[in-house]
Amino acid sequence: MTFQPDYKNIQDAAYNKAAARLPLYEHLISDKVMEDVLGKEFGHLFKGSQREKEEYFTHFIDFYLKMGYDSVSFERCIGNIMPHSGLLMGHGASVINTYEDFEKYPWDEIEDLYFAANTPYFDALEKALPPGMKAIGGVGNGVFECIQDIIGYMNLAFIASDDPVLYRALFKKMGDVSLCIWKRFMARYGDMYCVLRFGDDLGFKTNTLLPAEDIRQLVVPEYAKIIAFIHSCNKPFLLHSCGYIFDVMPDMINVAKINAKHSNEDQIGLFPVWVEKYGAQIGNFGGIDTDAVCRLSPVEIKEYVKDVLKQCGQYENAGGIAFGSGNSIPEYVPAGHYVAMVEAVREWR
Repeated sequence: MTFQPDYKNIQDAAYNKAAARLPLYEHLISDKVMEDVLGKEFGHLFKGSQREKEEYFTHFIDFYLKMGYDSVSFERCIGNIMPHSGLLMGHGASVINTYEDFEKYPWDEIEDLYFAANTPYFDALEKALPPGMKAIGGVGNGVFECIQDIIGYMNLAFIASDDPVLYRALFKKMGDVSLCIWKRFMARYGDMYCVLRFGDDLGFKTNTLLPAEDIRQLVVPEYAKIIAFIHSCNKPFLLHSCGYIFDVMPDMINVAKINAKHSNEDQIGLFPVWVEKYGAQIGNFGGIDTDAVCRLSPVEIKEYVKDVLKQCGQYENAGGIAFGSGNSIPEYVPAGHYVAMVEAVREWR
């Protein structure tokens, strides 16, 4: 029987409703893993002509359908097109060190640069989506990651101490630029997305990367503006954020108004911990630690997944759940291990 996608399942989970069919979800799946599963190479088409991009998305969507997903995950990040970016990945030097640098930076160019670079990809995806399937994602990178991409994490710490006015201005400006991009994006592509998201890693294993109070005062208000706009478009918002961010989760829920949260790592909090803590308030996306998908055997992975799902089912307030890895499926994840995870979810549901 051919799998029939229904994006309402994962949209319900994002709205913290128990879906009719437990949806699968991944923030990102490597082209290599998809190629290994399908037995065909197509990743090279992504950067080709528009016709080749369209062919890429035909295979991309075929993969998601074969694996039993109701949606595809696709976003294009702001940081990639920002002038002098790259510091998020450790490349380059800070382009803003003083308020004068801040005023000279070409903020007004970012929106047009974003759509010039990414419209061909969104158009190709839109053309390939079948009935019943929509996308999750949109405009990638939250304000913190974008700022890091042009300044760097360490330099941002120096600015926070040496120039508090500049420090605050960076978050406000990046939030304004991001909102402009989101407004244009939703006007053109909002209909093909069932859940909107960005990724902004705010934590590491034991704490937040910025002081929690800085996140409350500088990051959360910018999130709130973007999320309020997405809500005005009658769509739910999913926050992807890695790390220990328990200290600011009440602010994400009550002030920023996220509908759902993704990313979990066993060393920080097992997925059932997130479900127990926040299941009454938001949808929870995630499940098995990506490290476990790499290390465990396929048999052990299936046991792990079914145990986690069983634990989550014990909570009366579990709400909406979408299951997959706690982070993503990068190219070093063995394809057979990934398939075992998916099979376990499909057997369970």
